[in-house]
Amino acid sequence: MSKSTRTRIINTMDLNTFKEYIRLHEISLLQDAEKLQTLMDTFEGDYDTDEYRDLEIEDMHNTGELIATRHFLSVLGDTIE
Repeated sequence: MSKSTRTRIINTMDLNTFKEYIRLHEISLLQDAEKLQTLMDTFEGDYDTDEYRDLEIEDMHNTGELIATRHFLSVLGDTIE
């Protein structure tokens, strides 16, 4: 995200509103994690296929996003409070 994009977000949205947006994003990521876990748990077939590997990659990507989102919430909490 470029500096000008960050500035536009900050200018059009106060930090509390942004924090609430990030919280909603966290909920969405948690729902995605549950869906992915169910798909991986109920996967029938060879785990050495592209289909299962794609699920693993999507799960890792989602986990990374969740970690970053929680970091943002932590920083925002320290900034706002």
